[in-house]
Amino acid sequence: MGQALKRKSLTMALSLLAPACLIAGNLAGQNVDRQQFLHHLALAAEERVNHPVRYDPGYLPIAYPGGDVPPDTGVCTDEVIRAYRALGIDLQKEVHEDMLADFAAYPSRTIWKLPRPDANIDHRRVPNLRVFFSRKGEILPMTSQAKDYLPGDLVTWDLGHGLTHIGMVVERTTLVSGRHMIEHNIGSGPRIEDVLFDWKITGHYRYFGPRGSEAASGKK
Repeated sequence: MGQALKRKSLTMALSLLAPACLIAGNLAGQNVDRQQFLHHLALAAEERVNHPVRYDPGYLPIAYPGGDVPPDTGVCTDEVIRAYRALGIDLQKEVHEDMLADFAAYPSRTIWKLPRPDANIDHRRVPNLRVFFSRKGEILPMTSQAKDYLPGDLVTWDLGHGLTHIGMVVERTTLVSGRHMIEHNIGSGPRIEDVLFDWKITGHYRYFGPRGSEAASGKK
């Protein structure tokens, strides 16, 4: 009788423990998936330096979804857009859909006096991307510690005189400080440089794509 009771108690304990183990396993798997995603995203950004790009901020009508300006032209935001697109994520579509859902959350009306979303240009503007990554990604601390900025992270800056900038932290590190470098285009085409703290940081984000946004909000 005593042995049967012990076995029953053990079975009940294991049944209670199993869901917790399953949850822990799922979370561990999610963390690995997220790390792999950021790794591949950073590699996609590093690959961008193989493409000659002439800096051109001009407005162009482009296809939707999946639209892009000519591949040999672009600005800082296009580096981010193209890195994500290499992983199958279309920021043009994601930003446009979020702006359709809540246009007032974005600065298009106040900065550019636009009455409605414009899929040709909205995703190519740093202020809009800052709002989008804040809404759909993870907002990370803006610190003066290089160790807080990891490959795949997105960083925005204020260059002064009303100019904004965005770049991505990559795997490559500097020989002297050992900190991760930034892939960006500030006028001379895609470059990987040690510029993390060259300007005033205005945003620090991680974005895992639309599926990552749904997971963060508890959707399935």
